[in-house]
Amino acid sequence: MHQLSLEKDKIKILLLEGVDPSAVDALGKAGYTNVEYERGALDPRELMERIEGVHFIGIRSRTKLTAEVLARARRLVGIGCFCIGTNQVDLDAAARQGIPVFNAPYSNTRSVAELVTGEYLALLRDLPARNRLVHNGGWKKTAGGCFEARGKTLGIIGYGHIGTQVGIIAESLGLEVIFYDIENKLALGNARQVETLQELFARADIVTLHVPETPETKGMIGAGEFAAMRDHVFFLNASRGSVVDVDALGAALESGKVAGAALDVHPVEPKSNDDEFVSPLRKFDNVILTPHIGAATEEAQRNIGIEVANKLALFSDNGSTLTAVNFPEVALPRMRSDVSRLLHIHRNVAGIMRRINEIFSDENINVAAQYLQTTPEVGYVVMDINSSAPEELVPRLKAIDGTLKCRILY
Repeated sequence: MHQLSLEKDKIKILLLEGVDPSAVDALGKAGYTNVEYERGALDPRELMERIEGVHFIGIRSRTKLTAEVLARARRLVGIGCFCIGTNQVDLDAAARQGIPVFNAPYSNTRSVAELVTGEYLALLRDLPARNRLVHNGGWKKTAGGCFEARGKTLGIIGYGHIGTQVGIIAESLGLEVIFYDIENKLALGNARQVETLQELFARADIVTLHVPETPETKGMIGAGEFAAMRDHVFFLNASRGSVVDVDALGAALESGKVAGAALDVHPVEPKSNDDEFVSPLRKFDNVILTPHIGAATEEAQRNIGIEVANKLALFSDNGSTLTAVNFPEVALPRMRSDVSRLLHIHRNVAGIMRRINEIFSDENINVAAQYLQTTPEVGYVVMDINSSAPEELVPRLKAIDGTLKCRILY
């Protein structure tokens, strides 16, 4: 498969699921105006039909870009996930087709951290249950079961971009912060890393999860883990719904082992706002259940729209793949006016670069600059060349065994 350079107004972009309009604005400022915008997700059949004709697609969490869907995407050059997570995309299938996937790992960290902070403060003061009681006409003006945050210990599982922000805010409120991560991390402020989950469970009054969805994290918090936590612990999950066994959490709430919980993510989430949310935790007054809104602030969505749109535009403009999650990362300078830029994506097998350079040598073409990065599966080489007709090289480059995509920028 190959793509030649297109005028920007010919590059077709499909944005789904009500991506923030800031994305459309950012693309427009970069010269990309051929944008189709949908407020909802598409059903699988329509998605497979629509994706055939687009060069870039932008999604959030509901759209599933499976290997079957991507196989229909014959023109697709790049994917933008306007969120943190990318588990809705078959990243390996995209890489095998030479399609980089970009996301927004930084833009919503503050919004999620603030939600988590508000939730554990509310749980410490027994606000969910007392709010419901008053709405139902009751009145419970007592101090029993209500606590200050100051002096409590917050245990953070997953000390990444969000976990660190949660810790910084917690320290400003007077909490002691400990964290567990599978990697050694530089602690911010006075936070301290513990060596095992068991140590975190033994010390933390509040446990909050901020881990990605991986085979290792699926179901990582179950009955055994709740049993290892301190009595009357407060528990929060704003990471991925698959990480927690909600039936085990329900049992821990019934027994009083867990004094209160807050979950923004769930194992099964409704496909639309019109569908019913089903969970065994709905019956508990001391549980805050929110509809996956950690990043749902106007500020975060605006920042996400701009961040991901700019990454797509930059890749389209000059081939830069910095921060791509499934692809060799190459940060590229602006193109010089006297060169054409050739992007060659291929399977990472021996001999590809030799074949490419042989073609340039045969055509007596000067290579002004060359950039190469690889993953175990994919190689990505970018070459600035002096040629009056670079498009004539494409058939020969395409014929190299292992080529996935070839694109020329003028």
